[in-house]
Amino acid sequence: MFTGSLVAIVTPFKNGKLDERSLGDLIEWQISSGTHGIVPCGTTGESATLTHAEHDRVVAFTVEVVRRRVPVVAGTGSNSTDEAIALTKHAKAAGVDGALLITPYYNKPTQEGLYLHYKAIAETVDLPLVVYNIPGRTGVNMLPSTIARLTVCPTVVAVKEGSGAVQQASEIIQRCGERLTVLAGDDALTLPMMAVGGKGVITVTANLLPAKMAQLVNAFRAGRVDEARTLHYQLYPLFTALFYETNPIPVKEALHMMGKIDREMRLPLCPMGNENREKLLHVMKAAGLV
Repeated sequence: MFTGSLVAIVTPFKNGKLDERSLGDLIEWQISSGTHGIVPCGTTGESATLTHAEHDRVVAFTVEVVRRRVPVVAGTGSNSTDEAIALTKHAKAAGVDGALLITPYYNKPTQEGLYLHYKAIAETVDLPLVVYNIPGRTGVNMLPSTIARLTVCPTVVAVKEGSGAVQQASEIIQRCGERLTVLAGDDALTLPMMAVGGKGVITVTANLLPAKMAQLVNAFRAGRVDEARTLHYQLYPLFTALFYETNPIPVKEALHMMGKIDREMRLPLCPMGNENREKLLHVMKAAGLV
């Protein structure tokens, strides 16, 4: 259901408030560049520091701007199952095509707890759901066996696999087959994960180079493996540079360099260090972005 290059879009701020004009411009640019889907309010969208009202507004605004031209998959996860259900209900009411739900963080549930968490959401909200596994952020790794258990829920349609392990993605695909779509959660692993059966990526890099990320996925899926590999290595310096510091600090700095948004973010995220900013600028120049 959700395949290709889906951008984990930033949330622009201006003077402490949502910058809807810039967000709308970014969405239009993404769609015109061939991005296959928009993912607001994920990690890259700074969901952790949005108020509930802001979160709801970003989701609703994104749906309004997109106008069904590509899927909108809203981040609605939480470490509270009740809160995740509430956010997912709002997203459904706003008209999204699906919801991206991060594994509960900090409280470190067991595998049984993870299964029950997603099962409760799936049984409460009739909306296509994408499980988001990123143990480096959450402190818990959702195992392939647990993900496979969730295939009993017809609305659990995909997983964003961000463990950093192609082996884990392979096991998910082996266990679930065509029942579940696997999307890369690390831009640098887009090509390797597609090689073992993944169907695309939820990407940070597409914030800067939407056309090339879409082209990479399109090329591989059309059997043009050499072209996809060439694009992978063209983009690889940016894959690395966008994680010189905690995401989304570098991507917001990069978009600011491109004149698309203010670099503003919310504490505890802070402006990029001078040394890393210079390194990022060098990569941006090499990529022809500034």
